[in-house]
Amino acid sequence: MNFHTIVIIVFNYSNFMESNMDFFRTNQYSRRNAVNYAITYALHPNPGFRYFPLINNETSGDCTNFISQCLLAGGAPMIYNSSHPWWYNKANTVSTKDDTWSVSWAVAHSLYWTLKVNQQSQAFGVKGLEVYDSRYLELGDLIFFEGDNGIIFHATIVTSFINSQPLVSHHSFEALNIYYKNSWPAERVHFLKISI
Repeated sequence: MNFHTIVIIVFNYSNFMESNMDFFRTNQYSRRNAVNYAITYALHPNPGFRYFPLINNETSGDCTNFISQCLLAGGAPMIYNSSHPWWYNKANTVSTKDDTWSVSWAVAHSLYWTLKVNQQSQAFGVKGLEVYDSRYLELGDLIFFEGDNGIIFHATIVTSFINSQPLVSHHSFEALNIYYKNSWPAERVHFLKISI
């Protein structure tokens, strides 16, 4: 029985690699820039962007805003279309409270679906290919956390590895290079490979 299990895993990995070779060859996403940004601002948020604090330790938070900033640093272009917008506009005033943003810039559930829909439709901009094993992840890929209500509530970026396990950085709470299972408790996690 163990032999059959091993064969299935090898077949699935091979099938995954063959069906996604174009994805790996044509990716314009700068993983290095995204990760450098994440490491720089994980514990001390960038004052050039609005910061969203947790409300009642359960709602809101800055995680997706931070992840969007990392994607932007990795070269993701802002998208202003009406179907799947992803953008942040600085008001260039004294306070970042005057800035504006799309829902998908700051809400984990919305960003997750925007990335997936962009991948499926091969739309312009940043995309997320969902994979079902953390060993496919690279630096700069994302891990989303889903609650028992089916809502994606938290987003993180892979910024390191230890013993082939992804370490993530995120906001709300601020964390740098922690094991992803030590982040927020979740019913399910989603692994997204990022491309532009």
